[in-house]
Amino acid sequence: MAYSDPVKESAPLPAFLQTLNLRKALILLILALVVITTIAVTAFLPKWYRSKASIRVLKIGTTSAVFQAQSNDYYDPYFVQDQLRTIKSPKIINPVIERLKLNEKLAAVLEIPGPLPVDFTYDYLIKKRIVSVESPKTSSIVEITIDTRDPALSAAIANEIVGVYTEDRINLATAAQKADLAELNNQLAAQEKIVIAQRDTVERLRAELSISGIDLTNPRNNSMEIERLRQMQSTLVALTVDANSLKTRYESFRDIPPDKRLSLVNAQLIEDPGTQRLQQIYLEAEQNVTKLSARLGEAHPEMIVARENLSKIKTQLEAQLTGYEFTLKSKAEEAEARVTELKKQLEEAKASQIENASKRMRPFEEAMQKLDEATRLYTTFKLTLRQREIDYNQPKRPVEILSKAEPKLEPERPSWPINITFAILFGVVLGIGTALLIDMFDASFRSVADVERRLQRPVLGVIPSSLTARKPAEEPLDPAEDEPFRVLQTNITLALRNKPSHGAQTLVMLSAGPGEGKSTTLLRLARAMGAAGERVLLIDADLRRPTQHRLFNVAKTPGLADLLQSKVTLDQCRSRNIAPGLDFIPSGTISGFTLSLFYADRLKEILADLRTQYDRIVFDAPPIIGVSDSAVITSLIDHVLLLIQYRRNPLSMVLRAQQTILGLDKEILGVVLNRVPKNAGADYAYYSKNYAYYGSKSARTRDKTAGDTINFSEKK
Repeated sequence: MAYSDPVKESAPLPAFLQTLNLRKALILLILALVVITTIAVTAFLPKWYRSKASIRVLKIGTTSAVFQAQSNDYYDPYFVQDQLRTIKSPKIINPVIERLKLNEKLAAVLEIPGPLPVDFTYDYLIKKRIVSVESPKTSSIVEITIDTRDPALSAAIANEIVGVYTEDRINLATAAQKADLAELNNQLAAQEKIVIAQRDTVERLRAELSISGIDLTNPRNNSMEIERLRQMQSTLVALTVDANSLKTRYESFRDIPPDKRLSLVNAQLIEDPGTQRLQQIYLEAEQNVTKLSARLGEAHPEMIVARENLSKIKTQLEAQLTGYEFTLKSKAEEAEARVTELKKQLEEAKASQIENASKRMRPFEEAMQKLDEATRLYTTFKLTLRQREIDYNQPKRPVEILSKAEPKLEPERPSWPINITFAILFGVVLGIGTALLIDMFDASFRSVADVERRLQRPVLGVIPSSLTARKPAEEPLDPAEDEPFRVLQTNITLALRNKPSHGAQTLVMLSAGPGEGKSTTLLRLARAMGAAGERVLLIDADLRRPTQHRLFNVAKTPGLADLLQSKVTLDQCRSRNIAPGLDFIPSGTISGFTLSLFYADRLKEILADLRTQYDRIVFDAPPIIGVSDSAVITSLIDHVLLLIQYRRNPLSMVLRAQQTILGLDKEILGVVLNRVPKNAGADYAYYSKNYAYYGSKSARTRDKTAGDTINFSEKK
């Protein structure tokens, strides 16, 4: 048999499947533990209820003209991102905390005495993602999601945030209009006082000059001078209104802090399209820096370029806003200068008209003109105020509520389907990983070729694990169950065919360690030898832990120990025909007896006598490593069989056993690979399949399922 050829490595996929098949019990155990643990943890985890409110945010344009459109429906990503940050800002969240007393409720949840600070409560809501605000791509829809342990509280927080945000948007939209209305009301009240005072002056002059028949509400004077004065007065009124409007706009813009102007997009305060466009570019650059900072470090080149670009745009925008403020100021001052100049011209015209008028009528006409001017200006202020009030009272739609939050009956977290699915996936991965890790560090023998390559000795037999479950002394239910031992007996016979012998050939079966099934395998081998027509003697030389007498169900005394001490004769301790062609000598019951070199000569004499009576003499000996008895027996017999249990002992231990045997100047006849499971791979499947095939029909039927599995593995 060629046993020194190099072993070809198994293909990765078949080797992987073989490992999974071999370790499937471990994988299933780990999977079950992970799933059970997940179920237990999920059952005890706190339940979180999610409520969601959806709104659409709308941009509000200028409202300086009556009945002008209030909103622009086009999608602006920078505006939406700005609103997302606004909703999550303390400006919106802090009023919600105060209205719903969330600081007190959070203190109760965290078991902290007293209400918590509002700032701490805000940080907790945002950082713990209790409040989440998101917007789908290319959409102005904003979804406000709340996760708490109370379903009613989740819905209340979401709806309250919508309410506070809506109020804030309306207040922002009407802030400039409120300022205009307040200023117009002040000017109207002041102008009303001027009209009343001027009427009193006209009435006084009428009485003093004895003038009657003049309608104070519609005085007329057909002279060209008076008509020119009226035109100048009308122009003065229009300029005064424009000057007041420019002054109000300048003061409103001036009162905004410089750091707040960068994100200000309000057509009422900034009408310059270039400035508005630069603001959008700045918001876009700021958004880009925010996105990059989430995945790049500060020293990253792309991050540095983005920040430099943001700094340049910010500098340009600040300069533009400063210039715009200066422009507003210049326009307001220019309008005020025009009003002042027109007033001066009007006064000069009035003075000239007064000088040319008669002395008697001049004071009265001048008073009438002043009354007319005051009345016109009062009427203009009143009409303008009415227009602004109509515009202010127009319905504002900065936020459209798409859906309100409702308390949920089922918790959002923990999710049983997600957790169980994750547990199954994790358990499978962990089980497979553990199996592969164990397989990676498994230094035991894995195949027949591996044994032959490492030990440089042939494998004479492969014993399936299913054949070691029943006592060997019992009659097999099917002849196929003894086929592996008949194969082993045949291979031993062929291996010994050309070996010199003087009478019966002696054979000892050794193992590196205990518990590898050596005694059971040796007994079945001895039975197979006897069934083949040989006269066989089985000697239980494991004097410290004897096993053969229990397998045969006979007494262990008298036995070998008694025979070595000459306390009994050979016939007294020998059981004849315990099986067809098989005799048996048990171990004996002498306490503390060991097979030392002192008894080597006596054992040699006994063997010389037995060689003439048998064809085969087989010894059941203790493990070769750690027990001296095996060395004494090995030194006296002819041939050694080394039994290795499949994937039990490490390679180094088996090699050490081989070295020990070689050190006794004995060559290993061959190796027996024991307790090989059916799922050990295609190489071993051939053995078990062939054993079943040549057995009885009932055995082939019983092994059909195993055969099908083997064929499937081969196809794989």
